[in-house]
Amino acid sequence: MTRYRLDLAYDGTHFAGWAKQPDLRTVQGVFEEALTRILQLPETPTVTCAGRTDAGVHARGQVAHVDLDGEIDVQSLTRGLRGVLPKDATVHAVALAPEGFDARFSALSRHYRYRICDDPSSWDPLLRHKVVRYSRTLSLDAMNAAALPLVGEHDFVALCKQRDRATTIRTVLELQWRRGEDGFAEMRVSADAFCHSLVRALVGALVPVGDGRQPTDWPAAVVASRQRDARVTVMPSHGLVLEGVCYPPADGMAHRQAVTRARRDA
Repeated sequence: MTRYRLDLAYDGTHFAGWAKQPDLRTVQGVFEEALTRILQLPETPTVTCAGRTDAGVHARGQVAHVDLDGEIDVQSLTRGLRGVLPKDATVHAVALAPEGFDARFSALSRHYRYRICDDPSSWDPLLRHKVVRYSRTLSLDAMNAAALPLVGEHDFVALCKQRDRATTIRTVLELQWRRGEDGFAEMRVSADAFCHSLVRALVGALVPVGDGRQPTDWPAAVVASRQRDARVTVMPSHGLVLEGVCYPPADGMAHRQAVTRARRDA
């Protein structure tokens, strides 16, 4: 079997998330069906992604891999996929993967963006599937002050949906709010990996600081408590975009896999 890297993008509005599920339209299912059709495969291949996005979450820079029998003309496969994929999904590139590459476990970091419109006068209904509408004006200075202590390695069990045998320790590399050119509040966050719903829970922990309902030290206190807090809302999925995934040089893929697979304990 030969491994190929797929660089993908999709509008998550009408997908029930990445992971394939019976009787539901999923991103994984759409790409696997497209590969099966283009290559006329007897069995459906498994496409593994860098970060499994939830229902409604978008991706501009998703990365995946697939193992196929024999060598494939990547240019022909790229053109073929673009021809059969639905309008809300595309492939930017297909390439032969370097030795030791794994879309999920070789990744160094994932980068997400979350957007909120907190000014009713600038709300654009045409962006309703991409931007979250919020009724209170947010102080980005307060949110950035609250975000700063969350950068670094922490156990985010208070903000994650735990899964069996999965660690909730993550290293946040960047967590910052800014105003986009359109005036929307925009959070950029990067980490080595993310727990289930962690990005949207981070937004949900910072927004109450931005609108004045909580002090700036509250999000860090919630994380330090390692206890779920009902006041932390997991924000809507449609404001979230996976912007990109970073990998080491080709000769560091296998080593990165080993590091990522080693479970971190508190």
